[in-house]
Amino acid sequence: MARIVMKFGGTSMAGTERIRRVARIVQRQQAAGHEVAVVVSAMAGETDRLVNFAREANPLYDPAEYDVVVASGEQVTSGLLAMHLQALGCKARSWLGWQVPIKTDDAHAKARIEDIDAGALMASMASGEIAVIPGFQGVSPAGRVTTLGRGGSDTSAVAVAAAVKADRCDIYTDVDGVYTTDPRIVAKARKLKNVTYEEMLELASVGSKVLQTRSVSLAMKEGVRVQVLSSFIDDDAPAADTIPGTMIVSDEELEGLDMERQLITGIAADKNEAKITLTRIADRPGAVAAIFGPLAAANINVDMIIQNIAKDRGETDVTFTVPLADLARTQALLEERKDTIGYYRMLANSKVAKISVVGVGMRSHAGVAATMFRALADRGINIQAITTSEIKVSVLIDEDETELAVRVLHTAYEMDGE
Repeated sequence: MARIVMKFGGTSMAGTERIRRVARIVQRQQAAGHEVAVVVSAMAGETDRLVNFAREANPLYDPAEYDVVVASGEQVTSGLLAMHLQALGCKARSWLGWQVPIKTDDAHAKARIEDIDAGALMASMASGEIAVIPGFQGVSPAGRVTTLGRGGSDTSAVAVAAAVKADRCDIYTDVDGVYTTDPRIVAKARKLKNVTYEEMLELASVGSKVLQTRSVSLAMKEGVRVQVLSSFIDDDAPAADTIPGTMIVSDEELEGLDMERQLITGIAADKNEAKITLTRIADRPGAVAAIFGPLAAANINVDMIIQNIAKDRGETDVTFTVPLADLARTQALLEERKDTIGYYRMLANSKVAKISVVGVGMRSHAGVAATMFRALADRGINIQAITTSEIKVSVLIDEDETELAVRVLHTAYEMDGE
């Protein structure tokens, strides 16, 4: 018998029939003798609808009241799933965030979980009751409802799994696992049986949409084993732990599971990047700080940074990338500080994409970057910027060449399956 936390996303909860299907999946896990808690998202599209209501009511809305509105989507689905489980003869009840309680800080609309008092929840599960918990929400020190920001239900599920000391956290989505790359781009992409926390964290941060970055980071910190599965399976499907999804585990556990791991785990593409170049900046101490200090203060995340070698007249060009959604705000901030920074021109390009290859095998193998650069060069794909970490190499290219680059690299690293 295991203790399992199951999480179902918005597409899995989109309407009565899908919630009924989810209830049957949960029922099978309990029938197998497991203690079960379920974390649910709002129905697909519901959070967007609620956000629009808040904006229509008051464009300068109070974040605390905003949380009251948008948290209601998960409250509805948690109650409905509990009702469906009861209709199947299961003992089940819903637990709102403040009832568990899931304690957060008071940063409304982007709260962070600080603690979960799981005593009552664990007692309920031990008695054979299925706990249904709305994701994305908690309670502030002042007793107000808080929300965790978009995609927060994955984080809720991992946090609950850590609090109840679950054997694993099963996250059901509209895909059946983590693939070597997007199967819509590369038909021969292969589903991965196991991935390390570090690899999944890098993949999530560079464009893979399977899991939310915060949830992976929390799973790694708390040592929660996470399994990615599809909820769109036949009614007579086997139990979750026999379905070939993808298990996300520690590096040490994966070494025991897979002795012949391949060099590269996955390739991700992200078109939500924009490139900015500032020309003819004085090559002196503090010049770069004058650029990136204001951006950091405005919570604008800077990714790739390239500073050219100083020219004869003591000037240099600086190129960097920011999220596409922050491009206009970045340009406005830099324009306001043009005299302080002392640049000549600001050049912006929103038609770029970041391509990343990820794999812990890079730590012990040379030539990963060289293979990437050679494969792209052979197809005439120009690299505009490069950034690396211990297990990742990312390049910036023209947006129109994204799909070609992913296919070329997938083949170059011998990742194509049958």
